[in-house]
Amino acid sequence: MTASGSRAAADPAGTGLPIAGGRETARELWRLSRGHRLRLAAVALLGIAGTGIDLIPPVAIGVLVDRVRAGTAGSGTVLLVGALMAVSAVLGTACIAATVVLAARAYHTVLAALREQLVDRAMTLPRHLVERAGTGDLISRSSDDVTAVADAAPTVIPALSVSTFSIVVSLVGLAALEWPYAVALAVVLPVYAFVMRWYLRTGPRVYRAERTAMSARAQQILESQRGYATVLGFGLGTTRHRAVMAFSWAVAVRSLRARTVQSMLNARLNLGECLSLAAVLVVGFVLIDRDMSTVGAATTAVLMVLRLLGPVNQLLFVVDTLQSALASLSRMIGVVTVPVTDPGTVSTRPGVPAAVRLRGVEFRYGGGPPVLADIDLDIPAGGQLAVVGRSGAGKTTLAAVIAGTLRPDSGTVHRPLRTAVITQEVHVFAGTLRDNLTLAAPDATDRDIRVALETTGAAALLALPDGLDTVVGAGGHSLTDAQAQLLALARLQLADSDLAILDEATAEAGSAHADQLDRSAAAVLAGRTGIVIAHRLSQAAACDRILVLDRGRVVEQGSHAELVGAGGVYAGLWQAWVAGQQVAAEGAPTS
Repeated sequence: MTASGSRAAADPAGTGLPIAGGRETARELWRLSRGHRLRLAAVALLGIAGTGIDLIPPVAIGVLVDRVRAGTAGSGTVLLVGALMAVSAVLGTACIAATVVLAARAYHTVLAALREQLVDRAMTLPRHLVERAGTGDLISRSSDDVTAVADAAPTVIPALSVSTFSIVVSLVGLAALEWPYAVALAVVLPVYAFVMRWYLRTGPRVYRAERTAMSARAQQILESQRGYATVLGFGLGTTRHRAVMAFSWAVAVRSLRARTVQSMLNARLNLGECLSLAAVLVVGFVLIDRDMSTVGAATTAVLMVLRLLGPVNQLLFVVDTLQSALASLSRMIGVVTVPVTDPGTVSTRPGVPAAVRLRGVEFRYGGGPPVLADIDLDIPAGGQLAVVGRSGAGKTTLAAVIAGTLRPDSGTVHRPLRTAVITQEVHVFAGTLRDNLTLAAPDATDRDIRVALETTGAAALLALPDGLDTVVGAGGHSLTDAQAQLLALARLQLADSDLAILDEATAEAGSAHADQLDRSAAAVLAGRTGIVIAHRLSQAAACDRILVLDRGRVVEQGSHAELVGAGGVYAGLWQAWVAGQQVAAEGAPTS
C-alpha cells in the first residue's frame, strides 16, 4: 500500500483537520440519538399539543368580537372566553415547558456523548494529521467549537422544538378559518424563502472562516506559550506579540463580518413581517367588505398571523446561531469520524520477516526540496539501527516517517502496530510519578513500575519525597532534564512496544548523566526492535547496524567496525567524535 492518499473531507484551507459534510454530520447525529428517540418522539407530540392549545385564545377572541358586534355577548361569554384563555395559557405553557426540557435533555446528552468521543478520538488521531494541521486546530475544536455548540442551546432548542410546531399548526389553523387568509400569507412566504436562500449561501461560509481564524489564533497563542523559553532567550516577545495580534485582528474582522450578516438577516426578517401583516389585513378588508368574512374571523386571522410571525422570525433568526453551531459541530464530527486506522502506513503483518520495511520512500515539506529521497530500509525483528549524519541530513524526518508522525509523499512504510517514540523534548505531565509512568500501561502495578525503574537505572526516582505518589510536573516537584529522560525511558519499558524509536532521547549531552542515559537506553532496547537517532556516536557504535544519511539519502550502512574500516563519511564522523572526547577528557578538572 502506498503512503499517499488522504481523507476526502478536509477544511477549506486543505491543511487542517477534516471537516464533516452535511450528510456525515446528520448520520453521526442520528447514530448518537440512539436511546433518546422515544424522548424525541415525546418532544414532537408535546410540541404539537402545546402549539395547538395556543391557538385557542385567537379563536376565542374572534368569537367574542362577533358576539359583541351581534349584541349577544354577556358577562357569561366574557367569563367563558377568559376562562378558556387562562386554561389554554396554563396548559400550553406546561406543554411547551415540557417540550423544551425534554429537548434540552436530549440535546445535552447527545452533546456530552459527542464531546467524550471527541476527546477519546483526539488521543488516537493519526499523528501526521495533527502535525500537519497544528495542535491549535485540535484545541480550538475541543474548546471553542464545543463552547459554541453548548452556548447555542438556549436559543436553538426553543426555536427548533417549539417554533417549528407553531408554524405548522398555525398554518393549518389559518387555512381552516378562511382559505383566502392562508393564500395571502402563502404569497408572502417566498420572501422568507429568498431570505433563507441568501443566508444559507452566505452564513456557513462566513462562520467557517470565523472558526478557521479562531483555530489559527489558538495555534499562535499555543506556540508562544510552548516556546516561552525560546521567546525570552532570543528576545522575540515583541515579534510573537505582533503575530498573535495579527491573528487576533483576523478573528475580529471575521467576527465583524459574521455580525454584519446577522444584522442583514434581521432587516430582511422585518421586511417579511411587514408584508405578511399587510397582506392579511388587505385580504381581511376585502372579505369583510364583500360579506365573505366577519370582523371576528379577521381578528382571529390577524392574531394567528401575529402569533405565527414570532415563531417564524425566531426560527429564521436562530438560523444565524444554528449555522454557527453547525459549523462547529461539523468540525467536531470531522475529528470524531477520522478513520481509526492510519491509511498512510501499513502495520507489519504475520509472515513478513522485517519488523520495519521502507521501499522508495520520499518526503518533502510543502513544496520544498526532498528531505528524504529513495529510502529503502529493512530492520529485522529485534534488530537495532542507529541513524547518524550531519545536522539537516534528514535523521529526525526519517524517524517521524517510520513512526507515522509524517506521511511520506511516495513509497511504502511497514512498521509494527505497537510503536513508541521518545524525543529529546520529554514532557512531564502534571500528576503523580505513578500517573506519569503508567500513561502507556494503565494496568501496571507498583511492582511493575519498580522493575521498570530498576531496569532503566531510574530507581533513584523512588527516592523523591513521596515516592510514586510525588506530584511532578506543573505545580509539583520539578524534575531535572536527566530525570525527565529517565522517566520517559521507564515509561517506554512499561509500554513494552514492539518498536522503540529514540530520537535523540538521551541527548542530555555533555552532562555527567550521559553514560547513565546511554545505559538506560540500551536496557530499554534490549530484546526489541529499536531505531536510535544518535546524538552521541557512542550510542551508534552499540547498535547492530548504522545508517548514514546525507541530504536525505542513504550514503553508507553497515556495522560500526565495517564503516570505520571503510574510511568513508562515518569514519570521519567517528574520528571527530573520538578527538572531541579526548579534548573534553583532557580539559576536565582533576580531583
